[in-house]
Amino acid sequence: MRKPNALLRDADGQIHVRQLCFFLAFLSPVSKLLQAPAMLAYYAKGDLLLPAFIQYLLQGAMIFGLLFFSAKTQKSVFELLREKVGVWAEKTALTVFSVYFVFFSLLPLLEMERFVYTAFFDTAPSPYSFIPFFFLSAYVCTKSLQAFARCCDIALPFFVLSFLGLTAMSVGSADFSLLMPLFELPPKAVGLSVLRSFLHFSDTSLLLPMLGAYRYKKGDGKKIALAFSGGAFAVFVFLAIFYGTFGPLAVLKPYAFDKIAVYFSALEVVGRVDLLLVYMLTVLLLFYYCLPLQLCTRCFSDALGCKSKLPVAVGLNVGLFLLVVFFNRFYSAIYAVLTTKLIWIFPLFSYLIPLSCLLLIPKNGASVKKKEKKEQAYAQ
Repeated sequence: MRKPNALLRDADGQIHVRQLCFFLAFLSPVSKLLQAPAMLAYYAKGDLLLPAFIQYLLQGAMIFGLLFFSAKTQKSVFELLREKVGVWAEKTALTVFSVYFVFFSLLPLLEMERFVYTAFFDTAPSPYSFIPFFFLSAYVCTKSLQAFARCCDIALPFFVLSFLGLTAMSVGSADFSLLMPLFELPPKAVGLSVLRSFLHFSDTSLLLPMLGAYRYKKGDGKKIALAFSGGAFAVFVFLAIFYGTFGPLAVLKPYAFDKIAVYFSALEVVGRVDLLLVYMLTVLLLFYYCLPLQLCTRCFSDALGCKSKLPVAVGLNVGLFLLVVFFNRFYSAIYAVLTTKLIWIFPLFSYLIPLSCLLLIPKNGASVKKKEKKEQAYAQ
């Protein structure tokens, strides 16, 4: 049996600031380009950029709160829980987060399956055609967080090529006057659109369990701010082009980046070459959706004290595959429930719980740089 939190500690130092920046700039934005644009268009119409902007402001504030936590403690939340409350609190938190990550993953996997079947198949495929993803996920789940870091590195060329290509193909057919006038919606409608969109803007919950694998250094905040701003800008550009292309019909275009370049005139001559770019973004989505499953495996294995993550990884992916096959026919009902009755779960884990973790920072905690200076002084 491993000591509590050993699985999270074994990844210490494996996530560099470069890879965290790549996650915020290239992986996280892709998850906003599938179902979120149509949902924002449904609630906010031409003002869809406003709720997205508010969501990014909230996420940015929370990310820098987590960076402050990392700079002051250099430990994971679970380690501090064990030190301050006890092993039972750490194991309870690990179990709760592992259950949340299963909940977090179910709808995105249903969306991904439906998107792949719609975009890449001319006829209805077998329900088992999505199995290869779970083989990939099970493999990633058995690895350390270094696998996630490598995915972030790979994301750079894939995202830049595909996003710039799709943007160049679609910007000429967009009518940006459809976004005018600005601030047309009343505040109540904007608030409702922000509330409903928490489902698609809850990435900060993924960062919390990774704090033990990241070491904050001076200057990291500026790099992360730049990367986060770049990813947000890419999403804003996409949303503007998306609504400028489809206007009131945008609510009927749920898989946005597959459809955004359909009016590019050259496609009539050369065929659907834009699908090559769509394939690239789909690969990034696969990487992104593996992350919560990997974190779930790590948290649950640590809660149980397992030496090997393989049994948990296999059981998790087999169970999720069965859930996806079973719930696929109820996708609309699940989406409606998650955006109404259960929407509170996402801000709870993305904002309220991370904020409460700031209370775990030791009152006499010094920053990393101060600690290093003290250790050098004592050594001399």
